[in-house]
Amino acid sequence: MAAAGGDSNGDSDSEEMLLTPAQLIHSLEQAWLNEKFAPELLESKPEIIECVVEQLDHMEANLKRAKKGDLKVSVHHMEIERIRYVLSSYLRCRLVKIEKFFPHILEKEKSRAEGEPSVLSPEEFAFAKEYMANTEAYLKNVALKHMPPNLQKMSLLKSVPKPNLDSFVFLRVLEPQENILVEPETDEQREYAISLEEGSQHLIRYRTVAPLVASGAVQLI
Repeated sequence: MAAAGGDSNGDSDSEEMLLTPAQLIHSLEQAWLNEKFAPELLESKPEIIECVVEQLDHMEANLKRAKKGDLKVSVHHMEIERIRYVLSSYLRCRLVKIEKFFPHILEKEKSRAEGEPSVLSPEEFAFAKEYMANTEAYLKNVALKHMPPNLQKMSLLKSVPKPNLDSFVFLRVLEPQENILVEPETDEQREYAISLEEGSQHLIRYRTVAPLVASGAVQLI
């Protein structure tokens, strides 16, 4: 769990990751860029979102106590607006992906192993289920009921395109990696492995680096 600007609870059984406000905003920006450039919906970050909202409330409360006409007020106000933009853009990007790939996202959620992190927050999960139900009802009432009985069934899993995991992405390496298979699904290139040096930038197939994006070893740019 992420926390910023608060006191740590030493009696808590859950592991906490204490972040400074600057680190918290940096984590939000990383999550935003990864979500923006990844072709699939990534793991949700509810702890970061909650802490950023609390931090914004704290910053706005401080501004109300500041002296009017102080140049710092304008600077801090612009920073608040910048953070709000990043947060809103991050959440909008996730909603767009949910609407675009909802059958596959819900199917992945259904087959998720116990203990495996969800890609959906509880609110996003409820939205995805409602969106799917409304889509099915709309298709049934507008189109399917007017078709022959043998054509009135339709699988959204087959009708809605999957995320293209073979698309290429730009990335920056945050942690050095060795023996990364560039084309692990191709027998002819099974031995084609590369090393990623810290700070280097690459254009590479997303499927190859998806686990590294999830672990935070690389940053999509």
